[in-house]
Amino acid sequence: MTGNSSLISCGHSLTGGFTAYLSYAYSQPALSADRERALFVRYSEDDDLDAAREIILSHIRFVAYVARSFSGYNLPMDDLVQEGSIGLMKALKRFDLSVGVRFASFAVHWIKAEIQEFVIKNWKLVKVATTKAHRRLFFNLRGLKNTLGWMNSNEVKEVADYLNVDERDVVEMESRLRQSDVFFDESFGEAKTEDAMLGEAHAKMLEDKSSCPEQHTLVEDLNNKCRQKISEYLRRLDDRAKDIFVSRWLVNDESQRTQLKELAQKYGISSERVRQIESDVLNQLRRHLQNESL
Repeated sequence: MTGNSSLISCGHSLTGGFTAYLSYAYSQPALSADRERALFVRYSEDDDLDAAREIILSHIRFVAYVARSFSGYNLPMDDLVQEGSIGLMKALKRFDLSVGVRFASFAVHWIKAEIQEFVIKNWKLVKVATTKAHRRLFFNLRGLKNTLGWMNSNEVKEVADYLNVDERDVVEMESRLRQSDVFFDESFGEAKTEDAMLGEAHAKMLEDKSSCPEQHTLVEDLNNKCRQKISEYLRRLDDRAKDIFVSRWLVNDESQRTQLKELAQKYGISSERVRQIESDVLNQLRRHLQNESL
């Protein structure tokens, strides 16, 4: 990395010894709120690079945690962490203590943005994602497909409406994602790559709450805020709309998802009308969460 590489070198290089670098980062203690504030004061007022370096190193494990969520694209983990670290350093320069949030809460957006840009440029199966709409679709569809399974024509329309993209784009992107899943399935039995072994080696550390308390606090805070806002929104709905939304979307797995025709019979309306109600609720909820910056 150019320009900011001195902030994270400390004798360890992302490109020249990823395992050693990450192990060193994990050996750094998590910052308390008071320590974090003191370091940012030193950095902002005195341009103290030692303070900046301590902030960066103490958050590399958080970068690795975020990068792990992109592991399904079969890109090298060290590259994902390196790109996330660039985002972390951009966040460092823009962070304002007066906002009153922990640095990780602010930095996560910059970390994800850099990693997503890297995935878009390098994942061979997603060259289609050249517009903002396609990029939004690409990253949302990977998550939605885990809830929906592979989609029928009605669900393609639902996703297109929900993400505000063309149905043809959903079908095309779904096809590309399906190809990637087949690729991963076929390679599952092969010898593990160094990246795969690194991912497994660090997975336990990433899942250990004691290893990175700030990341779990951030995720828990975001989840709690999202649940709270969804609950607030659901209270505004009439009983029928609420039941349709909950029965279709707030289920533990696909097998528990109520079919459109079942809800149509329950309320004496057409399946198309159920779909319209569901789509309206999803669009309104999306706008509600966007307005709340979630």
